[in-house]
Amino acid sequence: MQSRQPADLLIEARWVLPIAPRNLALEHHAVAVTQGRIAAVGPAAVLRAQFDAREHVVRPEHALLPGLVNALARPANVLLGGAPPAESASRIADSARDPGREAPSADLVRDATRIALGQLLRAGITCFASVGPHPREIARQAAAARMRAAVGLPVADRPDGRAETAGTQLAEAESLWDEYRSSPWASLYFAPEALPHLTDATLSRVRTIADELDARIAVPVRAADAACATERPLKRLDRLGLLRPGFVALDLAHSDAEDLELAARTGIAAVACPQADLLRGRGVALLRELNARGVSLALGSGELDGALDLLAEARTAALIGATPAPAPALTAATVLRLATLGGAAVLGLAGEIGSIEPGKAADLITLDLGALSCQSGVQPVHSVVFSATREHVRDVWLSGSAALAHGRLLAFDVEELEALRERWREQLLPPWRGAPVPGRAPLESRA
Repeated sequence: MQSRQPADLLIEARWVLPIAPRNLALEHHAVAVTQGRIAAVGPAAVLRAQFDAREHVVRPEHALLPGLVNALARPANVLLGGAPPAESASRIADSARDPGREAPSADLVRDATRIALGQLLRAGITCFASVGPHPREIARQAAAARMRAAVGLPVADRPDGRAETAGTQLAEAESLWDEYRSSPWASLYFAPEALPHLTDATLSRVRTIADELDARIAVPVRAADAACATERPLKRLDRLGLLRPGFVALDLAHSDAEDLELAARTGIAAVACPQADLLRGRGVALLRELNARGVSLALGSGELDGALDLLAEARTAALIGATPAPAPALTAATVLRLATLGGAAVLGLAGEIGSIEPGKAADLITLDLGALSCQSGVQPVHSVVFSATREHVRDVWLSGSAALAHGRLLAFDVEELEALRERWREQLLPPWRGAPVPGRAPLESRA
């Protein structure tokens, strides 16, 4: 009789949703993990016989799937969760700025990132892409937590409180790039500001440096920018040679057929933040049209970082994608792929995460579907997209190490994070001081 192979972890679940190579639900399957990576996926009985696991986890009413990927997040904004939606983005951002500064302080970004990491894990998000000031603080916190992050390196033609010119920003970016070149946790990309704040010369310099470093570039491409410019944003970027694989368009809403064709022809990717778009009255990204043209897509939370809830973004995207339109509807399976492997691909991490396949990092989550409608015949993929919330996330593993177990956060001291949040809340939100913060997502379930 052949001896069983050693494994660090064996996870059995009612359903395994691998996303790739097949995007369907596998019932009564299991995943074996060795040295932080997926060793095998198969029927639970087969893997029990094949592997002698040091830890054996059984989740009889759960779905096991790859960790969610939030492809656009603003960690500093997590401290502003619960601000009235009617407040403008500028007023909310102003409340986070130190007097006399043009950007949140490094201390705020450091503490907010720690809080955000706890929120992300609690919501089943195991990888995120950040935008905002002080990228070094974000990279440090993500690396310390051993959590994957794509950290944006800001570039603008105006002072930002840290660097006086775009040139000094780019010099700082190159220094940070050298520091994290070999990090398995923090990858870096260039994140120029909105196009009206950038000259052609600065954009061309970003392109040159990105070429030298083989770095990705992500730029907001907004309808408002087109309204105040003589040249459409995507056309301008194409003229400057930025539109090619490795370029990511953010806020790509209200695009016309010419823009959609240009996006498809140049091989760029796009990130959609459906809830933020709806709240800010910007319309929504043309998800169905972009998907129909084969544009690589991902989902993010964007400005709405009080909850960092990608399941809510996926549900909103699915509802938008189901409305009548010429392009084919977005199925639940397609939207779930956007929230996992789609995000990983846009961030250049599809070889590491985003699906449950042998050889990939064991960044995994479980969702408790026992109380949801899948028990009455509805497909578990539909239950995940249309019924599950962050409160159904029960387990999270980062490279095979438990970061959340039975809904309890293990990767951080919850009381410490709560104290940090309350301390900053007293400083940042004087209009609501002493009042309950409506809708604030708990760091862990108190049930």
